[in-house]
Amino acid sequence: MGERRHLIVEAGTGTGKTLAYLLPALRTGQRVIISTGTKALQDQLYFRDIPFLESLLGKLRVTMMKGRANYLCRHKLVTLRDQPILNGLEEIDQYRQIAEWEETTLTGDRAEISGLPEASAVWSKIDARSDACLGQTCPSYQRCFITEMRRAALESDIIIVNHHLFFADLAVKREAAGAPDAGILPEAAAVVFDEAHELEEVASSYFGLSVSNVRFEELARDTDVLLRGKEGALGLPALTAQLRDRARMFFAGLPMSGDGRQPFLAREEFLETSGDLYTGVRATLRRLEDEIGALKEVDEAPGLRKRVARLRSELEFLLESNASNIVYWLERRAFGGNDRGSDRNGRESRFTRQQSRNTFVQATPIDVSELLSELVFESIPTVVLTSATLTVQGGFEHIRKRLGMTEARELVVPSHFRYGEQALLYLPPHMPDPREPDFPAAAAECIRRVLDITKGRAFCLFTSYSQMRDLYDRLLPVLDYPILLHGTAPRKALLEEFRSTPNAVLFGTSSFWQGVDVQGEALSCVIIDRLPFAVPNDPVVQARMKVIEEAGGKPFFDYQVPEAILTLKQGFGRLIRSLEDRGVLVLLDPRIRRQRYGQAFLQSLPPYRMTTTITDVERFFGNSG
Repeated sequence: MGERRHLIVEAGTGTGKTLAYLLPALRTGQRVIISTGTKALQDQLYFRDIPFLESLLGKLRVTMMKGRANYLCRHKLVTLRDQPILNGLEEIDQYRQIAEWEETTLTGDRAEISGLPEASAVWSKIDARSDACLGQTCPSYQRCFITEMRRAALESDIIIVNHHLFFADLAVKREAAGAPDAGILPEAAAVVFDEAHELEEVASSYFGLSVSNVRFEELARDTDVLLRGKEGALGLPALTAQLRDRARMFFAGLPMSGDGRQPFLAREEFLETSGDLYTGVRATLRRLEDEIGALKEVDEAPGLRKRVARLRSELEFLLESNASNIVYWLERRAFGGNDRGSDRNGRESRFTRQQSRNTFVQATPIDVSELLSELVFESIPTVVLTSATLTVQGGFEHIRKRLGMTEARELVVPSHFRYGEQALLYLPPHMPDPREPDFPAAAAECIRRVLDITKGRAFCLFTSYSQMRDLYDRLLPVLDYPILLHGTAPRKALLEEFRSTPNAVLFGTSSFWQGVDVQGEALSCVIIDRLPFAVPNDPVVQARMKVIEEAGGKPFFDYQVPEAILTLKQGFGRLIRSLEDRGVLVLLDPRIRRQRYGQAFLQSLPPYRMTTTITDVERFFGNSG
């Protein structure tokens, strides 16, 4: 780190990469930010790895920071008590639980409240998101959990964040053009990105824009609550009611066909035919902005006015801008049931218990490499990228190009796992192409036969919800093992049930392909239905492929194949998590053997022993005791 150079490292599970970057970071004597792909890895670092190092080195100055929505806003809590807008006994009970916890918590982190539902409607009304933050004018500023977290970070040598917080903070600082109070992360001599394979997607989301009916509803709600009874605000309830109505008509009028993600190619046509829907909601925002701005003596007014102005300017950009390197798209998501979820491209499950819809208008950078080059690799003295899955066919060219990392040392740390002995890769010899109508029946028969050999104890990972549901329906009547289905409970609960249930089988999609650690015999088999190519008609994928083609490249080989390789490596990586683990990997997609690009996949995987014979699978488990 003292050389002010960048490093990119692929280091497999069990190589000790967390200690390999934590120890040098502590020895620099300078502040280092460690950014992880998930909150789970944050917790592992802070609650397991740091205490281990402290047992050897003594007390360390380390702070963990999450996004503002994870923390309680004390001012909102008091405001909600005085002006309640709680719906039903469940919300009232949650509020009481949070209020009691607030009296004892030192961090304000909602993770401390084990009984609070993930989708708590109460929490969204009292979290510390910056939209409604009063800053130094807040009566609770000195006791604010965000203020305390900032102070702790300034006094720390190591700050543990996640990618979402890092890029949210970077986007705020970029927009504020260097304002001293912008963002919450302090300057650092180095940043380590663990699980760096996720950087492009996370950065794309935070360098883009998103406006939804949810934001309009929350703005109207917060305006009603925070300004209720304030002098000069008597006319605001009628104005927020108008905003709700006009926003509802605007989002209902967007040119969408069903749920999911779709390009917003006809923006000009929409403005020509339904421009009154857009101008109506924009005019109401302008009027609300002016009305709130006139409340000179109200502490909450400046923050709310800024929030209205931001929403209006983002809406104008999304409907009127023709910026280059941007793809404009629409998304409609269903919500309201316990079996909610999205596939790897964000689309909702067909079996979601649909009670309502949220609609989003979005703009995403097509290529973030120049932004990352400028804001990360040219601005931060030392950046380290690491993950178990960064190389394609042994090289870093793909990930470096996507992220704009031009100058960096490279290192591949071989795993000490004995993959040739611990894992067997089974490629069924007579499977039809996944795009053929007879694939599901053949896949169901193959999965049934393998699970009979493994006695369950398996992850079945799918690239889409529809395929997962189809195979689940086919196999449920014929399998004698407990089957857990992604979407029927929170991921953490499903994993705990899988670990504690003998011979269980878990059917999962995107979120189970990575960041899941199940060691031991409970997970002895991972079955993947098909090569995980991104859906080519997804608007962001489509735009990226078009840019590559226009530049003379080959989108399939230059983008889709490398991305699918990294995803497949993540999925297979669920199986071997320790030196004692043994198991079978199964890929049902015959294209890995039949198509020319299949060699790129095989050359990128660890050196598993490979077979096309089911009797080898039987022998593997027969010899495993």
